[in-house]
Amino acid sequence: QVQLVESGGGLVQAGGSLRLSCAASGSIFSINSMAWYRQAPGKQRELVAAITRAGFTNYADFVKGRFTISRDSAKKTVYLQMNSLKPEDTAVYYCNFKIGSVYEYDYWGQGTQVTVSS
Repeated sequence: QVQLVESGGGLVQAGGSLRLSCAASGSIFSINSMAWYRQAPGKQRELVAAITRAGFTNYADFVKGRFTISRDSAKKTVYLQMNSLKPEDTAVYYCNFKIGSVYEYDYWGQGTQVTVSS
């Protein structure tokens, strides 16, 4: 059974920084991609950033230049460094791993609250 455990959320003032972590445990043989999503109250979950097994990254326009996704493959951990935070970044942040070789499965973390005060 694969589990994803997130940490690093919290309350920060606008302009501040936070670093989220998401570590996977269990029988994992092939991680195809890792990503961070977020969901604000009353809104749909949206992609924030993703990184592929080859190391390619992509970012949502609203975080480009402010957030950085990285990973430690040996630790099966993905990070999200968030700088220059804005009140509109307030949301629950979820990590997502796509795992599998023949079939691909989605796994989600439990979510971590990020609150940015103005």
